[in-house]
Amino acid sequence: MKVAVLSTVCWSTPPAHYGPWEQVASNITEGLVEKGIDVTLYATGDSCTGGKLEWVIKHPYGENPEMDAKVCESLHISHLMEQADKYDIIHNNYDFIPLTYSKLIKTPMITTIHGFSSPKIIPIFKKYNDIGYYVSISNSDRCSELNYIATIYNGIQPDQFSFKKEHGNYLLYFGRIHHDKGTFESIQISKIAKMRLIISGIIQDKKYFKEKVEPFVNNDDIIYVGNSGPKRRNELLGGAYALLHPINFNEPFGLSVAESMFCGTPVIAFRRGSMPELIVDGKTGFLVYSVEEAVECLKEIKNLDRNYCRVWADSNFSQKKMVDDYLNVYNKILGIE
Repeated sequence: MKVAVLSTVCWSTPPAHYGPWEQVASNITEGLVEKGIDVTLYATGDSCTGGKLEWVIKHPYGENPEMDAKVCESLHISHLMEQADKYDIIHNNYDFIPLTYSKLIKTPMITTIHGFSSPKIIPIFKKYNDIGYYVSISNSDRCSELNYIATIYNGIQPDQFSFKKEHGNYLLYFGRIHHDKGTFESIQISKIAKMRLIISGIIQDKKYFKEKVEPFVNNDDIIYVGNSGPKRRNELLGGAYALLHPINFNEPFGLSVAESMFCGTPVIAFRRGSMPELIVDGKTGFLVYSVEEAVECLKEIKNLDRNYCRVWADSNFSQKKMVDDYLNVYNKILGIE
């Protein structure tokens, strides 16, 4: 079986810092390589893979504001589509644009829908309902108008996250700085609880950061450490008393939630989107509806079994499970028993 995995060119694959789609595309690629599958990754030229790498965009446009995103995307996606007949299957991790090629090529395309940026993009998915093989990353993030072949949770490489039986005395916010992700709510929780909060993530909304986050940063009880790479991410997640995830939108998955549990660190999250699928309420964390409820649950974190957090994450969100599930879907599409 020859597989082409299409990642983005917004960030490198895997990402140096932020890039959830790119991280998942990398985990899929490397997991397939480990199983002896012939895989070609389509990504930026500075990406890393144990498989073959094809590229036309050397460095990610997300790191260079002078680059035109649409031009980069068009060059990148068309590069794969012009070579589609080399592969038995194409695994699209680049949203809806590649679908517009799907009736022009013979190679079947599986599309992992990493979320809907807007309802306005749904007509594209609907147009290719009859030939598209859509995978949702949680049952909560499904559109009733689309046909799905499976739900496959994002998978993480366990060896990148060290289990820590003993926790630190700080709370952690790990994710992009944006209203959707609840950075301000995390500050509120930590202030009321009188606990130190470390904030790590890319500043996606500068106005929000300036108005809702920066005024509280004092390098004492509220600390902003910028964006963190893999090593620092592992240290921050593993050492935290709890990860705070008070989201203000219906999040499709939430990689940091699974990553935190791999380290043994429980998560307190607002009960929205996929959170009830990721978190076992009262065992790997708590699902709450408000800042005040989150503060109350902090008292119970010390009673949770951090080892169970790791076991739960490994059973449901490992790279191996994800890749096995995708291989089953590939075989189903190709008619392989």
